[in-house]
Parts: sequence; C-alpha cells; structure tokens
Amino acid sequence: MWCTVGVTDPMTLAIAAAMAGAAVEASAEPARAALLDMARRVRERFRGRAADERALERATETPDEPERVEALEGVVRRVLDEDPEFGAEIESMWNEARTSVVAADEGVVNMFNGRSEKVVQMRDVNGQLNI
Repeated sequence: MWCTVGVTDPMTLAIAAAMAGAAVEASAEPARAALLDMARRVRERFRGRAADERALERATETPDEPERVEALEGVVRRVLDEDPEFGAEIESMWNEARTSVVAADEGVVNMFNGRSEKVVQMRDVNGQLNI
C-alpha cells in the first residue's frame, strides 16, 4: 500500500493533527474542509477501540506535543492499513483535496504525485533554459 511503517506520511500526519485539534494548515478552505472530513471519518473508526480512543484522547489533551500527534499518526496509519478499501477511499479524498487547490492572482501551485529521481517544476522562464 502507500504507507510504510516507520515513515512519516504527510496525509496521515495531517489527519492526525486535525483529529488532535492542532492548527490545520491548508492553502484553501475546500482543502481544509476535506481534511477535517477525513479526520472525522477516521475518528469514527476509532469508536469502541479503547487503545485507539486513548491515543486520540492523549493527542487532544496536548496537540502541541509532536510525540503525541506522531503516536496518533501511527494509529491512523494502522486503521487505514487494516481496511484497504477505507484506506483507498481516504487517500482518494486526500488526492482530490490536493488537486482542487488553485492559484489565485500571481500565485503558483506545483504538484507532483508518484516517485521519481528528479522532478523539475517552474514558472515564467525568461531566456534560454538547458536541462
């Protein structure tokens, strides 16, 4: 699947932070709303699972403590991995939220999904460019 144990995943970390009540940084309101919806759906999966509920409670007590949010992230990752269909659904929501971000005014949004050794993203190249 898309997660590897022991490796911080931006999606699961963002969901865990949102679940803990930590400040949620999203560049656009639709992306923020989608993240909060993902957090709500994952939180629903915790119901009746005492250890998962304790991890959530500990993280919500002190959302500024990275160790507690990281512990919650591990629980989120496990919950998503236990049900691959649910995990794929949450990942799809994440990807949709990420791609719905648009640039305003003179802003730029660069996105890359997947694996690559080298990725070049740029805007407004004036003059010669050799890569």
